[in-house]
Amino acid sequence: MVGGLQDREAEGGSRYDVLHTDCPARGVVDHVTSRWGVWVLISLRSNDLRFFELRESIRGISEKMLAQTLRALVQDDLVWRKVEPTTPPQVTYGLTEFGREVSEPLTELFDRITRRLPQSGGVNRRYLADH
Repeated sequence: MVGGLQDREAEGGSRYDVLHTDCPARGVVDHVTSRWGVWVLISLRSNDLRFFELRESIRGISEKMLAQTLRALVQDDLVWRKVEPTTPPQVTYGLTEFGREVSEPLTELFDRITRRLPQSGGVNRRYLADH
Protein backbone atom coordinates (compact mmCIF):
# COMPACT_ATOMS: atom_id res chain seq x y z
CA MET A 1 0.00 0.00 0.00
CA VAL A 2 2.08 2.92 -1.24
CA GLY A 3 1.47 6.15 0.69
CA GLY A 4 -1.19 4.43 2.78
CA LEU A 5 -1.50 3.95 6.50
CA GLN A 6 1.28 1.38 6.73
CA ASP A 7 3.89 3.55 5.03
CA ARG A 8 3.51 7.26 5.79
CA GLU A 9 6.19 9.88 5.35
CA ALA A 10 7.39 11.34 8.64
CA GLU A 11 8.85 14.79 9.20
CA GLY A 12 12.33 15.00 7.78
CA GLY A 13 11.59 12.66 4.87
CA SER A 14 11.87 9.33 6.72
CA ARG A 15 9.00 6.86 6.60
CA TYR A 16 6.85 5.29 9.32
CA ASP A 17 6.01 1.62 8.89
CA VAL A 18 3.17 1.19 11.39
CA LEU A 19 3.12 -2.57 10.91
CA HIS A 20 6.69 -2.80 12.22
CA THR A 21 6.93 -3.41 15.98
CA ASP A 22 9.56 -0.67 16.47
CA CYS A 23 7.53 2.06 14.74
CA PRO A 24 6.89 5.00 17.16
CA ALA A 25 3.43 5.54 15.66
CA ARG A 26 2.50 1.99 16.61
CA GLY A 27 2.91 2.79 20.31
CA VAL A 28 0.50 5.71 20.03
CA VAL A 29 -2.02 3.53 18.16
CA ASP A 30 -1.67 0.88 20.87
CA HIS A 31 -2.40 3.46 23.59
CA VAL A 32 -5.39 4.93 21.73
CA THR A 33 -6.91 1.54 21.00
CA SER A 34 -6.13 0.00 24.38
CA ARG A 35 -9.00 -1.31 26.47
CA TRP A 36 -9.39 2.03 28.27
CA GLY A 37 -7.68 4.52 25.93
CA VAL A 38 -10.67 4.75 23.62
CA TRP A 39 -13.04 5.43 26.52
CA VAL A 40 -10.80 8.13 28.00
CA LEU A 41 -10.61 9.94 24.66
CA ILE A 42 -14.38 9.68 24.15
CA SER A 43 -15.07 10.89 27.70
CA LEU A 44 -12.88 13.96 27.25
CA ARG A 45 -14.44 14.94 23.88
CA SER A 46 -17.05 17.26 25.38
CA ASN A 47 -15.44 18.49 28.62
CA ASP A 48 -12.22 18.72 30.55
CA LEU A 49 -12.61 16.48 33.59
CA ARG A 50 -10.97 16.02 36.94
CA PHE A 51 -9.59 12.56 37.72
CA PHE A 52 -12.55 11.45 39.84
CA GLU A 53 -15.05 12.77 37.26
CA LEU A 54 -13.29 10.84 34.54
CA ARG A 55 -13.29 7.70 36.69
CA GLU A 56 -17.03 8.09 37.30
CA SER A 57 -17.75 8.65 33.60
CA ILE A 58 -16.05 5.39 32.56
CA ARG A 59 -17.81 2.60 34.36
CA GLY A 60 -15.67 -0.40 35.23
CA ILE A 61 -12.25 1.28 35.16
CA SER A 62 -10.08 1.07 38.26
CA GLU A 63 -8.09 4.04 39.56
CA LYS A 64 -4.88 2.18 38.72
CA MET A 65 -5.89 1.54 35.10
CA LEU A 66 -7.16 5.09 34.67
CA ALA A 67 -3.88 6.49 36.00
CA GLN A 68 -1.83 4.22 33.70
CA THR A 69 -3.97 5.05 30.67
CA LEU A 70 -3.83 8.79 31.34
CA ARG A 71 -0.05 8.64 31.84
CA ALA A 72 0.38 7.01 28.41
CA LEU A 73 -2.02 9.42 26.66
CA VAL A 74 -0.31 12.44 28.24
CA GLN A 75 3.10 11.10 27.17
CA ASP A 76 1.75 10.69 23.61
CA ASP A 77 0.52 14.34 23.66
CA LEU A 78 -3.11 13.28 23.21
CA VAL A 79 -4.19 14.49 26.66
CA TRP A 80 -2.98 17.42 28.76
CA ARG A 81 -2.79 17.39 32.56
CA LYS A 82 -3.15 20.39 34.87
CA VAL A 83 -2.43 20.17 38.61
CA GLU A 84 -3.94 22.79 40.94
CA PRO A 85 -1.72 23.36 43.99
CA THR A 86 -4.47 22.70 46.54
CA THR A 87 -4.71 20.19 49.37
CA PRO A 88 -5.35 17.60 48.07
CA PRO A 89 -4.17 18.55 44.57
CA GLN A 90 -6.91 18.87 41.95
CA VAL A 91 -5.86 17.29 38.68
CA THR A 92 -7.77 18.12 35.49
CA TYR A 93 -7.40 16.42 32.11
CA GLY A 94 -8.41 17.52 28.62
CA LEU A 95 -7.68 16.75 25.00
CA THR A 96 -4.82 18.40 23.14
CA GLU A 97 -5.35 19.43 19.53
CA PHE A 98 -3.82 16.10 18.50
CA GLY A 99 -6.14 14.28 20.92
CA ARG A 100 -9.18 16.02 19.39
CA GLU A 101 -8.06 15.00 15.90
CA VAL A 102 -7.61 11.39 16.97
CA SER A 103 -10.84 11.18 18.97
CA GLU A 104 -13.04 12.63 16.22
CA PRO A 105 -13.15 9.43 14.11
CA LEU A 106 -13.65 7.39 17.29
CA THR A 107 -16.73 9.45 18.10
CA GLU A 108 -18.00 8.95 14.54
CA LEU A 109 -17.40 5.20 14.86
CA PHE A 110 -19.43 4.96 18.06
CA ASP A 111 -22.19 7.13 16.62
CA ARG A 112 -22.44 4.80 13.62
CA ILE A 113 -22.48 1.72 15.83
CA THR A 114 -25.17 3.05 18.16
CA ARG A 115 -27.36 4.16 15.23
CA ARG A 116 -27.25 0.61 13.84
CA LEU A 117 -27.98 -1.23 17.08
CA PRO A 118 -31.45 -2.70 17.26
CA GLN A 119 -33.75 -1.03 19.78
CA SER A 120 -34.49 -4.39 21.39
CA GLY A 121 -33.37 -7.97 21.19
CA GLY A 122 -29.57 -7.81 20.90
CA VAL A 123 -29.23 -4.83 23.21
CA ASN A 124 -28.61 -5.47 26.89
CA ARG A 125 -32.01 -4.96 28.54
CA ARG A 126 -30.37 -3.94 31.83
CA TYR A 127 -28.57 -1.11 30.04
CA LEU A 128 -31.82 0.07 28.47
CA ALA A 129 -33.55 0.02 31.86
CA ASP A 130 -30.74 2.16 33.34
CA HIS A 131 -30.86 4.74 30.53
